[in-house]
Amino acid sequence: MAALLGGCAVGPDFVRPQAPATPRYTAEPTPTEMTPAVGGVTQRIDSSQAISSEWWELFRSPSLDEVVARTLQDNPSLAAARATLAQALEAVTAARGAFFPQLDLGATAQRQQSALLGRSKQALTNSSQISNLYSVGPTVSYLVDVFGAVRRGVEEQQALAEFQRYELAAAWLTLSGNAVTESINIASLRAQIEAAEDVVTDDEQNLALVQRKLEAGKVPRTDVLTAETQLETDRAILPPLRQQLAVAQHAISILVGQFPADWSAPDFALEGFELPRELPLSLPSELVRQRPDVLAAEAQLHAASAAIGVATAQLFPSLTLSGSVTQEALDVGSLFSGGGTAWVLAGHLAAPLFHGGTLLAERRGAIDAYQVSLATYQETVLQAFQQVADTLRALDHDAELVSAQKRLLDTATESLSLQRISYEAGKTDLLLLLVAQRAYAEARLGLARAEGQRLADTAQLFVGLGGGWWQAQI
Repeated sequence: MAALLGGCAVGPDFVRPQAPATPRYTAEPTPTEMTPAVGGVTQRIDSSQAISSEWWELFRSPSLDEVVARTLQDNPSLAAARATLAQALEAVTAARGAFFPQLDLGATAQRQQSALLGRSKQALTNSSQISNLYSVGPTVSYLVDVFGAVRRGVEEQQALAEFQRYELAAAWLTLSGNAVTESINIASLRAQIEAAEDVVTDDEQNLALVQRKLEAGKVPRTDVLTAETQLETDRAILPPLRQQLAVAQHAISILVGQFPADWSAPDFALEGFELPRELPLSLPSELVRQRPDVLAAEAQLHAASAAIGVATAQLFPSLTLSGSVTQEALDVGSLFSGGGTAWVLAGHLAAPLFHGGTLLAERRGAIDAYQVSLATYQETVLQAFQQVADTLRALDHDAELVSAQKRLLDTATESLSLQRISYEAGKTDLLLLLVAQRAYAEARLGLARAEGQRLADTAQLFVGLGGGWWQAQI
């Protein structure tokens, strides 16, 4: 028995994939300092900086902190992920039960008729006897895990539970990232709407100016129509922006687990966010041990490896030991009188001989499933590195874009002011004024989008690096 219980588990022993050997995320070395923005914050990369599990607090927005806290507390998807993890852990407990003997209590009551043969002097006569039989007692059985089928099954369930644990972490990270991104999106859209409304106000002033000049006989009627066209064109910018804002507000209400009619998002403004100056950057070898999506893919790979062991063990014999002790009697009152004790000890050995190729096919299928999981893991790692690389490059380009938009807005503002003065003095025509007005409008909208994108990409860097979920109470 000791030799049987010490049998080794067949199938491969899982080995974690090695971390990528690549030393950096992009072809060019990551700069320690991003391109400085004109009149703005210069962001710096610090590889030694730890990632806080409450990284959104670096934006210094109390309203944002409140939204993220409500999201992580009330979002239904987190509750579903927690319940799924609990279910997976119970599956591990259920699988471990096969390590122990199975004890059951059985009782039977039966009424039977048996044929009795008697011989008379003249002929053979038949008769029958009707009797009752009662029995009660425990039965114990134990599956000796000679080739590790049970151990590999438990290993598989443990890996699947780890997968659900990392899925929960991924849901936590995704929700916190979405809450921050949507909040920044609301602030950017509000800034764009404000810019568009200012442009419409300027268009109305231009139209009033042209109408006065028409009344004075200084311009033709076509100038008024042109100014009206420009006004309506800029007014048409507002409805899509307001619709995008409404969608973002509805989305964030769902994130916090509330109906859009019952909860409204704070009035986020770009000025209410502080751009983090110091940004963490994990080493490439650390990224695969931090990101929950990569760890979840690794757990699935582990489960697929254990499944090969389960399928391999089915090719070998199985041994089951069993025993029972029963009390038997012809009537209930005599069951425990002591005279009707019966016991059985048995060993059952079963070895597969011919299954039409089913068992071998199942093992080959398990190996194929492992190859699928391995490819999925490798793809997940590549996508993780791509996300970080894209974000690093985006942050550098965002600073350039913000600088360019600020310079453009300064130039467009001065140009519009000069064109309006020239038009009022009759030194230029309406077309040049409207061109300057259009450049100014595009510069205002472009700057609002660029500033919002820089904030959002900063948030995405924290998400891409794992968001410090391992330090959080999920």
